Amino acid sequence: MAQNENRKTAVIVGAGPGGLAAAMLLGAKGYEVDVYEKQEVPGGRSGRIKLGAYTFDRGATFVMMPELLEELFEQAGRSVHDYVELHKLDPLYGLYFDRGRTVLMPSSDNEETAKRIQALFPGEEAGFYRFMTDESVKYEHVEPLLRRPFGGFGDYMKSDAIKALPHLKITDTVYGQLSRYFKDERLKYAFTFQSKYLGMSAWNCPGTFTILSYMEHRYGLLHPKGGVAALWDAMVKVAQEHGVRFHMGSPIERIVTQNGRATGVRLQGGETRKADHVVIGADFASAMNGLFEPGVLKKYTPKKLEAKKYSCSTAMLYLGIDGEVDLPHHSIHFADNYEKNVREITESLTLSEDPSIYVHNPSKLDPTLAPAGKSSLYVLLPVPNLKGDTDWVGRREELKEQMLTRLEQIEQLQDIRSRIEEEAFFTPQDWQDSLDVYRGATFNLSHNLGQMMAFRPHNEFEEIERVWLVGGGTHPGSGLPTIFESARISVDLIEKADGKTRKSPTPQALGTAGATE
Repeated sequence: MAQNENRKTAVIVGAGPGGLAAAMLLGAKGYEVDVYEKQEVPGGRSGRIKLGAYTFDRGATFVMMPELLEELFEQAGRSVHDYVELHKLDPLYGLYFDRGRTVLMPSSDNEETAKRIQALFPGEEAGFYRFMTDESVKYEHVEPLLRRPFGGFGDYMKSDAIKALPHLKITDTVYGQLSRYFKDERLKYAFTFQSKYLGMSAWNCPGTFTILSYMEHRYGLLHPKGGVAALWDAMVKVAQEHGVRFHMGSPIERIVTQNGRATGVRLQGGETRKADHVVIGADFASAMNGLFEPGVLKKYTPKKLEAKKYSCSTAMLYLGIDGEVDLPHHSIHFADNYEKNVREITESLTLSEDPSIYVHNPSKLDPTLAPAGKSSLYVLLPVPNLKGDTDWVGRREELKEQMLTRLEQIEQLQDIRSRIEEEAFFTPQDWQDSLDVYRGATFNLSHNLGQMMAFRPHNEFEEIERVWLVGGGTHPGSGLPTIFESARISVDLIEKADGKTRKSPTPQALGTAGATE
């Protein structure tokens, strides 16, 4: 299709959450945008999987921070509620300790959560209230830092960063912070397991990230009808309404550069697509290793990428189950020795004999994902990434059997094997081989102090002009809310580079309906 010479052009590499958000925003601002995606479906590592009559989300299974999602769509002149039906979850999740003998189900209502804590852990409810009060102050200071770029050390000298510094708790860990509020180890785990959203150990994750747990309890969790992939469908539709062109099943071979500046992309097959801007939404390390001609990059060479810290990985089971499953929408089943389990995943890089496991049971709420009376069950086992020496090919069947055995230890799933109608299994090796996830690190670059803010790859790519980064491998980090923010930051920087700032388009029929209770 011929380009409009009067419009600035952008090519987006990858239709993951960051690429989709950037496509929506750039399209709404009048850019001529083409999105190239290697996979046949949008969403990247969080795309949709279909097994017979069953539907699954591959990666992310919930939406957090609905206000941010609403803002994103409004900036594109739309209301998310006109495209996606969002259901607020209550309970947030079920937390199963002591082989299911102790079950905490935090509510979306904080007072109810305090009552449930009091019933199981008398006297500890006061710590919950203190945690929420203290974290609200921290969040007010941290949130502005997530909405702007960190392109260099001068960004630390800005007033918002200086004011935030005393509240960041960067010298402490998530586990250390929660130990100030709770005595019972199980309660500490209930408010620290969110470190795994970053693929990190609560014993190593910077104390800043206690805000993850706070955000869940403050803003709640939501399920889009049809799964999180329904959100990707909505974002594609909004982008297309603004003229964005999607090329699915169309991998990029190279980003074309000249004199230190990107001029476009070369597709597999040799066709070149020129563009004023190239936005990389692909996995960061895989993109650096594969999308540039050898020798072009100096800071992100294969050797230097290998030396960086990466998140843990996940082994995944997607099961089409005959019958209903009597578990909450989200449930986490903790190992008897949870700390040992986490250290094996993140430090010794070995498979645990007694692992923790996460089960997603959305069919209880959403009838669109499985046939009537049946269930789409998603099972996640945190495991080491490919830096360890596990033979993921040779031990594939053994690991799958271990996961099924672990599921059978859950009272509600004792007969799970006999009820399986469809199944798919994914290992860290599959993440890398099928979805180009470097080292199988499903949560991207780690969030240690040396890889946060200005130390993380910049939204305005440092090495090549007119290249911009979105996704979990750039600031502000991994997780859907921060990935969306990365797109907003990069799009603002693109406009600044072009010397223009457009107002957001007039919203079309912006709805007032909130999430469905």
